[in-house]
Amino acid sequence: MTMNSLLFKAVEGKRLTPAEALDILKNASWTDVVEAGNTVRHRLNPGNKVGYTAFRIVNYTNVCEITCSFCSFCRPAHSSEAYVLSLDEIRQKTNEAKAKGADQIFLQGGVNKDIPLNYYVDVLKMLTRELGVKVRGFSPVELKRIAEFNNMTLDELLDILKEAGLSSVPGAGAEILSDRMRQLLSPKKLPAQVWCGTLATCHRKGLPGSANIVFGSIETPEEIIEHLDYVRKTQDIAQGFKSFVVWTFQPQTDKFPIRHVRGDEYLKLLALSRLYLDNIPHIEVSLLGMGLSLGELGLHSGADDINSIVIEENVLQNHGLTTIEAAEEFIRNAGFTPYRRSLNFD
Repeated sequence: MTMNSLLFKAVEGKRLTPAEALDILKNASWTDVVEAGNTVRHRLNPGNKVGYTAFRIVNYTNVCEITCSFCSFCRPAHSSEAYVLSLDEIRQKTNEAKAKGADQIFLQGGVNKDIPLNYYVDVLKMLTRELGVKVRGFSPVELKRIAEFNNMTLDELLDILKEAGLSSVPGAGAEILSDRMRQLLSPKKLPAQVWCGTLATCHRKGLPGSANIVFGSIETPEEIIEHLDYVRKTQDIAQGFKSFVVWTFQPQTDKFPIRHVRGDEYLKLLALSRLYLDNIPHIEVSLLGMGLSLGELGLHSGADDINSIVIEENVLQNHGLTTIEAAEEFIRNAGFTPYRRSLNFD
């Protein structure tokens, strides 16, 4: 089978095998892959619309025991820079975000065993019942550890958090779903299969979300395809991923090897993700990580969404947009019609 026929197979809506996707990643022209990705994008999402949302990231604590090798945000509990935000501080951040047009909060922090369960419940109730915002929160490793710290099952914890107001979960902490790479990232990271199983449980509980890949280290092409296959298989099981985002590692520490990712390499993987993840409705381009010029090209390479304006970002350097007006102008200038959606693409 020639490379053109592999791309044609995907364009026609037939599922690529892992071996075929690896062949495309290694051997296909990036321009051919981008063209195919754009074609599939318009088949799955007809019309000329591009979505965005407006939420604020609230990092409720920077104390974390996972100590990822690429992360410069976390602090040990004894550090003078360690913090846990109070309810009043979170309320203030939320009201600031609402004043800028945001109606959703992305609640995420470190793995901090000293935070009691009632803190999370009180925060969620305040955000949803008092302040009237929707909340996406807690990465898989946060959820697993919170459940363990409180001697309960993940199902029991999710019932409590959902009743308090949690409406969706991020696919954070995926990076590369290869256990070899996860040992390099952090030996305390969830193994790939556990990460997938945790999100499948969330999705079955009615807590949908997103998935992502972060590349640009010493991962192999085989591991990139392994990652995409983990995500696709998880989606086959639970159907909870509403979107998929392609990121690149940003230099934060000298403990983790990061390489330069060329623009054509990023766009090729973005497009391949659109081709391979035939069961995920939306592909988001990472404006925050990749910048506006490459982001605009991403919208012609398989992506149909720009994620969100960034009101606050403490972990990564922000190369994206900060206002709703700027997001809509960007989408129009790229040749599309903007529409605002929720965290769950409702």
